[in-house]
Amino acid sequence: MAQNDYEAMDVLLVGAGIMSATLATLLKEVEPGIKLEIVELQESGAIESSNPWNNAGTGHAGLCELNYTPQAADGSIDIKKAVQINAQFEVSKQFWAHLVDKHAFGSPRNFINPVPHLSFVRGKDVPFLKKRFEVLSKHHAFDKMVYTEDRAQLGEWAPLTMPGRPADEQIAATRVEHGTDVNFGALTNQLLTHLAKQANTEVRYFQKVVGLERDGDAWLVDVKNTQNGQSRKIRAKFVFLGAGGGALPLLQMSGIPESKGFGGFPVSGQWLRCDNPEVVQHHQAKVYSQAEVGAPPMSVPHLDTRVVDGKKSLLFGPYAGFSTKFLRHGSFLDLPLSVRTSNLLPMLAVARDNMDLTRYLVREVMQSMEQRLESLRKFYPQANPADWRLETAGQRVQIIKKDPKKGGILQFGTELVASADGTIAALLGASPGASVTVSIMLGLLERCFPEQYKSAQWTAKLKEIFPAREKQLQTDAAAYREINAYTWQKLQLDQ
Repeated sequence: MAQNDYEAMDVLLVGAGIMSATLATLLKEVEPGIKLEIVELQESGAIESSNPWNNAGTGHAGLCELNYTPQAADGSIDIKKAVQINAQFEVSKQFWAHLVDKHAFGSPRNFINPVPHLSFVRGKDVPFLKKRFEVLSKHHAFDKMVYTEDRAQLGEWAPLTMPGRPADEQIAATRVEHGTDVNFGALTNQLLTHLAKQANTEVRYFQKVVGLERDGDAWLVDVKNTQNGQSRKIRAKFVFLGAGGGALPLLQMSGIPESKGFGGFPVSGQWLRCDNPEVVQHHQAKVYSQAEVGAPPMSVPHLDTRVVDGKKSLLFGPYAGFSTKFLRHGSFLDLPLSVRTSNLLPMLAVARDNMDLTRYLVREVMQSMEQRLESLRKFYPQANPADWRLETAGQRVQIIKKDPKKGGILQFGTELVASADGTIAALLGASPGASVTVSIMLGLLERCFPEQYKSAQWTAKLKEIFPAREKQLQTDAAAYREINAYTWQKLQLDQ
């Protein structure tokens, strides 16, 4: 192909959500002269999973999510994942604090607000919560966690949860005051605004990737403008597929060997939402409980304070559903069109081994409004139906991958898939993605830009932005407390 038939680019990022916006911003920090472009199918950034009403907005830090601390058959509780996710969220906060401190980034309170995190259990789950508290609170990241079985105390922490509750019901809760609510949509758009001001940086909308092929040590990407039908070719040295559920079809389009065997299992969600200020003012917390048996981790029920565009609301859910779309604005053909000879067996194995999940999703889809309100009343016994309406949330595509023993497994969480030469990478999966984006993207830099990552320039800049990284935060109590206090103050969470 002739040189003038394409636009030359150092980095092309597909999808204008939290992942691409974070990676692009990190790259411009360590390599200001890099030429990059973000292309997005929708009319603006953060339309899909990063939209504040499409996710819980929990600054996932392992403070309240019980599925991050599984209990083994012998009764022991494993806190490794909770500690890791907590440290990763601290890494994210360092990045945001750096942007607020060093750049005209806008107010942090547009996207992050202090909201206590509670874990709330009933009946047979009380001993588990108590043991979890005893183990977790010994770690420096969780040493401010408080436990109670006292109804009056719980009534102070979460006033809506107590009136109307049976007097003989055994209940317990833990609380961490320094939790957060994050509007990942507002954060994404602040990152995109920040990027648009910089040289050699473009963010373009209504852009659909229709072709993706290797061209020597780079990639030729065909992009079509969905408004005027015009097409262009971009030759990029590195391509990042950060298109949420849309990343899997693009990864398959690339044809890289590493993409073989991956499939997607789409799960949709719904919330009950309350905007009545008389109700909202009585709840200032994110209250998480245990998931039902057979429910996916993303369906852990919780009653959340949300702060979106300066206004508080309450969300309860999520109620899981099923759609064959990979994106909320996607096509019902997304799932069938993703089937390949390389992923057919893993997908069939997952279908065979996850009948409980299938039954659960069918049951969720068939629920009436009254049944949904019944779930809410386990948290908020006196909930008035007139105060709540049903909202559709975003699509999540859980990862299906090959497994030597089972044929295929359904994996919850996120996975970075990259080519052997590091010229293309895709992020697959879901929660706790947004909260730990910065750690995931730092891992991508190390994997896909190994020489630059070790260079003096990148090392110095990353040390300036991140005084303490994950491993140190997990093991060094003094460093953890210092970083936590610094980010809390810089992000104006102390105001």
